[in-house]
Amino acid sequence: MKSWRRDIHAHPELGFQEQRTAKIVADLLTEWGIEIETGIGGTGVVGKLTNGSSQRAIGLRADMDALPMQELNEFPHKSTVDGVFHGCGHDGHTTMLLGAAKHLAENRNFDGTVYFVFQPAEEGLGGALAMMEDGLFERFPMDEIYGLHNFPSIPVGSFAITPGPMMAAFATFDINVRGVGGHGAIPQHCVDPVVVAAALMQNIQTVISRNIDPLKTGVISITKIHGGDAYNVIPNEVTLSGGIRYFEKDVGATIKQRLYELAEGIGKAYNANIDIDVNENFIALVNDNNATEKAVSVARSIAGVEQVEPQMQPICGSEDFAFFLEKKAGAYIFLGNGDGEGGCMIHHPEYDFNDDAAVYGASYWVALVQQLLATGTGR
Repeated sequence: MKSWRRDIHAHPELGFQEQRTAKIVADLLTEWGIEIETGIGGTGVVGKLTNGSSQRAIGLRADMDALPMQELNEFPHKSTVDGVFHGCGHDGHTTMLLGAAKHLAENRNFDGTVYFVFQPAEEGLGGALAMMEDGLFERFPMDEIYGLHNFPSIPVGSFAITPGPMMAAFATFDINVRGVGGHGAIPQHCVDPVVVAAALMQNIQTVISRNIDPLKTGVISITKIHGGDAYNVIPNEVTLSGGIRYFEKDVGATIKQRLYELAEGIGKAYNANIDIDVNENFIALVNDNNATEKAVSVARSIAGVEQVEPQMQPICGSEDFAFFLEKKAGAYIFLGNGDGEGGCMIHHPEYDFNDDAAVYGASYWVALVQQLLATGTGR
């Protein structure tokens, strides 16, 4: 598995451009006698492996895309593509699912069908939705779907998961504040959009503390602001952009409603025009309770009871596997990437997937199939 992983790492591809990676996946699956379909959702690959007579079917998903960032590592398998880097471990995810597919093809000790779902474009480009729009669940009918992601702050050989909401929904917003520009020496003849934007920013930061139930949570971050080009000129407009994260739909609805209300109210108060556009990028990732119990049981069979955290604290990062879980029961689990070489957090320019973790991830996939599709227990 190490050679596969390092080859993929050295040749990263951005979302919907994973031609080389998809070919590696398709060629290996075919070599092992696994039926494949390519081009699902663009560059996605789905492998199908059936054994026995059971009608049960599960899906196992790995993402394949890299990030548009420069790698700063200097080891032999560093990225050969300028400005493109496997900084989130999708090279490892692809490798672990390939390893599991090879083992299951050679040792068919299960009863049912396994779909190996190699997804393109997880990094904000909607690869999961593209696969679904291409008929993923209709063409490959599965009862449940499972996902796995490496996590650097967890020791190698350990797992973490929680039932219910595990990762946050993410929405972006863009705000345009239009005033009346003019000379900085005569502000009384202007409507200063910088002042209006400042008032709006301060009020936005009251939404979480004053409009959201204290027992729930959300985050609003204004991450970009631009206005003006000169020291002595009040600009005509200021633009603000940022992101919203939340777990419960009602929290997201309240945040969005208050953003629009504040924009309208502050615009009137300052005699300015404020336009706001909110776009939902990801929904919250919500693990099915029953599927989570299965995932915990399988992880414990691999790593031991003490190495599996079954009630981890949810995180505010987002993941488009959430769209799969909105349509199908399933669960998403974290696998420890440790803190050794390259053990910094994902999306860091010196990150690297820990090859020592691969055997645990592949073993988890194999055990999941063997236990969920155990011989003699299916319909």
